[in-house]
Amino acid sequence: MGCSMRRIALILVCFSLLAASCSDDDDQTTNTTPDDPVETDDPVETDDPVETDDPAPSDVTLTLVSNDAFSSVAYLLDAFTTDTGIGIELLAGGDAGSMVNQAILTKGNPLGDVIYGFDNSFLSRVLDAEITIPYESPGASVIPPEMQLDADYNVTAVDFGDVCINYDKSWFEDNGVAVPETLAQLIEPEYDGLLVVENPATSSPGLAFVLATISQFGEDGWLDYWQGLVDNDVEVVSGWDEAYYTSFSWAGGGPRPLVVSYASSPPAEVIYADPPRDDAPTGVLVESCFRQVEYIGILDGTEHEAEAQQLIDWWLSDALQAELPLNYFVFPINPDTALPQEFIDFTVVPDDPHTVDPALIAENREAWLDDWTTTVLR
Repeated sequence: MGCSMRRIALILVCFSLLAASCSDDDDQTTNTTPDDPVETDDPVETDDPVETDDPAPSDVTLTLVSNDAFSSVAYLLDAFTTDTGIGIELLAGGDAGSMVNQAILTKGNPLGDVIYGFDNSFLSRVLDAEITIPYESPGASVIPPEMQLDADYNVTAVDFGDVCINYDKSWFEDNGVAVPETLAQLIEPEYDGLLVVENPATSSPGLAFVLATISQFGEDGWLDYWQGLVDNDVEVVSGWDEAYYTSFSWAGGGPRPLVVSYASSPPAEVIYADPPRDDAPTGVLVESCFRQVEYIGILDGTEHEAEAQQLIDWWLSDALQAELPLNYFVFPINPDTALPQEFIDFTVVPDDPHTVDPALIAENREAWLDDWTTTVLR
C-alpha cells in the first residue's frame, strides 16, 4: 500500500523480472546489380517488412518521483520501458512526507512527471495542494472502493500493506510470557521494557502506529495510552531499520521482542532465511494493524501527460501487480491477483484494520505529533 506497504529493508531482494530482453537487430539483405540487366518474366520479389511486437523507441523519458524505499526495486520499471518504449528516470525524494513536501513546493513546475509512494496518511495533503491532475485509468475498475479514497482519480490506489506490531515467537516461548493479543495489554507490567517503536515524526510506520492508537483509543484517550507505554519503558528510535535490525530480539539480537513493523515481515523472514526454513520465526499482533494504501498520480505541469497515463495503466496491469508481493513486499491493489504461497501461508491480512479518515489526519497531524512529542520524548 501506501506503501509506506520507504520503507522496508526487507524488500532489498534478489529477484529479477521475468521479462526477456528483445533484440533490435534487423535482417539485412545485400543486393548486387549485374553488369547487364537480367531479363525475366517473373515479377520482382521484395522482402516483406519484418513484423515485430516490440514498441517503437520513444524519445520521451518520464521522471518518477518516489519514496526512497522504491529505489531498491527500481528494476521493476524496466518492464514498462520494454512494453512501451518509454524511458523512466527515478527521482527518490526521501520518505513519504519529504517527497510530498517537495512536490508541494514545486507545484506547477514539478521535479517530475509522476509521483508514487505516498499513503493515506498523506493523501489529504496531496489533494488539498492540488499538485496532481485527474486521470481514471481503464484498469481502475479492479480497485476496491474502500481503498480508492479519491473519487475524482486525482490519485490512484495501486498497492497496500499493514503496519503492525511483530513479535519474536522464540523469545516469548523461552521466557514463558504470553504473546499479547491487544494494544491495551502492552501497558501491563508483564510487557514492561519489551516494545520498540519508531518516531512518528521521522518514520512512516511510526506514524501509522500512532494513528492505530488514535483509532483504537480515540482522540480523548490515545495520549493516556502513550503515557502508559512510556511508564512501561517503551523504546523510541528514529526509523524502522534501527528498530528492526538493532533493538528487535529476533532480527537484531536486541532486548525487545516486540517491534512496530509490517504484516509482510514474517513471510520475508521465511523467504530470506539462511539456512532455509518453512516456518515464520515472527508473528503479528493483528489487533494493532493500521492499513496503509499507496497512491500514484500525474504531477500538474508535466509535459508528458499521455505517457504518464500509460505508466499508471501499467502499474495496474496484471504483470506488475503480480510482481509486487515478492519484490516490494506489499499487496497488489487488485484482489484477483494470485499471491505467492509464502504470502498465503505466513502473512496475516486483518479483517478490520485500523484506519483514520485522511481529512482528519490532514487537519490534526501536526498537533498530534506535537502532543506525542510532549508526552513521549519530554
